Amino acid sequence: MAGDTKARIAQAALALFAQNGYLGTSMSDIAQQLGITKGALYKHYASKQEILDQIIQKMNDLDLERAQAYGMPENEADGFAEEYVNTPTEKIRTYSIAQFRHWTEETFSSQFRKMLTLEQYRDPKMAQLYQMYLATGPLEYMAAIFRKLTDSDAAAMQMALEFYGPMYLLYSVYDAAEHKESVISMLETHIDQFIRRVHP
Repeated sequence: MAGDTKARIAQAALALFAQNGYLGTSMSDIAQQLGITKGALYKHYASKQEILDQIIQKMNDLDLERAQAYGMPENEADGFAEEYVNTPTEKIRTYSIAQFRHWTEETFSSQFRKMLTLEQYRDPKMAQLYQMYLATGPLEYMAAIFRKLTDSDAAAMQMALEFYGPMYLLYSVYDAAEHKESVISMLETHIDQFIRRVHP
């Protein structure tokens, strides 16, 4: 029961962080959103940072669950790269689309992305998280994967840019789009064309 309450608090806090920013949200705001006293809130979380830590842990758990659900390699980058070569392209395609839907359609993950987007220019720690989850992290990981398909680190990074760059852009396109599924169609076309070029 206590775990359910902590999860409910984290969800409510994240909704406020996504709307007003992490820095723009106080523990009082979170308590008010939940209809509880600050004292009751502090029984579950000692600080706003502790709530953020819980949110990050959930994000990490979701990442692992998704990799397992789609049968994708879970090793470090080099091991992943070895397995990637033997991974059917349809599995890569399905997983990539699932990743995009994760960051856009799932409430918790979408709010996390929006919070990081808001705060990346205001707080160095948030900027690091933004880079790790949405920018440098995915790009470097893809470059490590593509390293097995190219003859240099520079070529692998170029492939990663070509693959991930449009996906990254489409997050913003999705947020503003009236017809969300049209953005998914653009994503699918991009992935299909990329796969055909890499695995003719």
